Amino acid sequence: MNALSAPPPPIMPLQQVHAAPGASAEPAAASAESARRAAKEFEAVFVAQMLAPIFASIKSDGPFGGGPAEDTYRTMLVDEYGKAIARAGGFGIADAVEREILRLQEVTS
Repeated sequence: MNALSAPPPPIMPLQQVHAAPGASAEPAAASAESARRAAKEFEAVFVAQMLAPIFASIKSDGPFGGGPAEDTYRTMLVDEYGKAIARAGGFGIADAVEREILRLQEVTS
């Protein structure tokens, strides 16, 4: 049987999609910590996406500038800038995302 003729996977409830396989209900403190970590990661990705066009417009000339490797490393550098900004407090996006995650967890419980 090839991948095109395989039946689609079963649809899972939302609670099971985000839970680890075989995981039981997390204690409230662990759930809050997971929500905070996810919110910080979201903010880091968001900030990196906002910084990407700024760094894409910077030209790199000279004997060691340019090439496909520089594009790869520049992307990694922008990702790290996003993480650093989020760790330093960011723009407050993580706080709003965390509140929404916790609110959605309460609704689905």
